[in-house]
Amino acid sequence: MKLEIAWWDLDGSPQDVESLRAHLRDGVTDDWADVPGLRVKFWIADPDRNRWGAVMVWETDRPADRPLPANRAADLIGRPPDHRMRCDVEAVAEGLHTLPVLHGLGAALVR
Repeated sequence: MKLEIAWWDLDGSPQDVESLRAHLRDGVTDDWADVPGLRVKFWIADPDRNRWGAVMVWETDRPADRPLPANRAADLIGRPPDHRMRCDVEAVAEGLHTLPVLHGLGAALVR
């Protein structure tokens, strides 16, 4: 498996964490639900440091032969991520939980 992290420092951007949360409510998460090879994508925020990002876990690697959904965050922020990291996943442990699925969960989607 592969892990990819994209991270923006929002200082100087027309966006902030709250405006990007609002954009997630417009169905952005659904755009990623059918991406082949994507195990899970987390949108992450650090409001205290004015940062926004995403973490993606891929079964093998991001598919080179298929386009990904539009990077709406980059469009809204006005630039690509300030930091992007790709690495191998060396091990995984999934704990005991009661959630049947993760899709649709998160602070931005709570109404």
